[in-house]
Amino acid sequence: MKKKRVIIMGAGGRDFHNFNVFFRDKPEYHVAAFTAAQIPLTAGRIYPPSLAGRLYPKGIPIHNEDDLPGLIRSLKADTVVFAYSDVSHSYVMHRASEALASGADFMLLGPDSTMLKSRLPVISVCAVRTGCGKSPVTRKLMNILKRSGHRPVAIRHPMAYCDLNAQRAQRFSDMPELDSQICSVEEREEYEPLVEKGFTVFAGVDYGDVLKMAEKEGDVIVWDGGNNDFPFIFPDLEIVVADALRPGQCDTHHPGETNLRRADVVLVNKVSDASREGLKEIKRTVRQLNPSARIIAAGSRVSMYSVDSDPRPVAFLKGKKVLVIEDGPTLTHGGMSYGAGTVAAREAGARLANPWPNAKGELKDLPARYPHLKEALPAVGYSPEQLKDLEETIKATRCDAVIFATPVNLVRLVNIDRPAFRVTYSIIELGRYTLTSIVKEFLGGL
Repeated sequence: MKKKRVIIMGAGGRDFHNFNVFFRDKPEYHVAAFTAAQIPLTAGRIYPPSLAGRLYPKGIPIHNEDDLPGLIRSLKADTVVFAYSDVSHSYVMHRASEALASGADFMLLGPDSTMLKSRLPVISVCAVRTGCGKSPVTRKLMNILKRSGHRPVAIRHPMAYCDLNAQRAQRFSDMPELDSQICSVEEREEYEPLVEKGFTVFAGVDYGDVLKMAEKEGDVIVWDGGNNDFPFIFPDLEIVVADALRPGQCDTHHPGETNLRRADVVLVNKVSDASREGLKEIKRTVRQLNPSARIIAAGSRVSMYSVDSDPRPVAFLKGKKVLVIEDGPTLTHGGMSYGAGTVAAREAGARLANPWPNAKGELKDLPARYPHLKEALPAVGYSPEQLKDLEETIKATRCDAVIFATPVNLVRLVNIDRPAFRVTYSIIELGRYTLTSIVKEFLGGL
């Protein structure tokens, strides 16, 4: 039988997982290439032989996605598999049209083909869009489980941007362990807040190995989702976060709508700042697509404090000009023009500095790639060079202080030569049914 030649379109996460669990050991397929989108620095690499397996002794090349039709022709691909997240439905179908017009089949692998099964109870936290507030929900969930007498461990959706061999299966249990491993800003943003609270986080490239590691240390697994992707592990309780500030985006992006349709619980976040009409729209969408889902609400609490060696009160910021640095993915492919840092700056009475005239290196290209960006600077740091660009941009921006709302403590990674304030955010449970009551109900049924 002739092997089917496959191209997997990805962004350094779902693509590798789909290969590992579906294609790696199947001789009837030959994965000729991965393509890279969304994330810089992933194209031009090789998915290494140690991860690709015995059928791929030379590994698998990773190409830029830009010329998909040309790759289909040159690699004689029969099938294109789409394997990344937080893109509009129309975007997916445009990629499908490129593949179909080039003569190839177009394929989406679903949960039953890609989810691993754990011997432990699994609770997943996913979302309909990037920037809905999954991370505070995950932290709250971990605390609930711990207070209930359990030993929760988190498995984080992959962000395989560095050495793939070294990242095969990773464990982070304290700050020295996190500091000892090569991690981008985006990775640290997800690991550090949990590690700081005493929780162990597992991540990597091969989630069969990651799951085995995690099962040895905890008694409940929390899947900490990335973007708006669905879990890699079968969840026993599926929590999906919607953003009350983006009511029309519950069913507009892939695979966020999949999450919404699968959810056991839809947590509508940031309701304190939302309109009544927006909340009604979200509830209508949930009831239409997933009538059996339980809907709960949460507000968002924003806190800010000085991280200077010579700390200053927040009142220092009133009337001052500040550079705001926000969570990177929320502002880039998440589509938001501002985040918690901007909210905190305005509440403190500060004026916002415009970073873009002084942006350095690769940061200069961000407004062209993401035209919705305004006065907030997304924290991007996929490489030492990009971290240097971020540091130089901070230095070049005329401002009195820097406010950063990145989950990672940015002063650990770059030199900030002005008064610096860190913004953190947590969820406030609202209503009769809450995350706490639902989790306790779930635990009682185990």
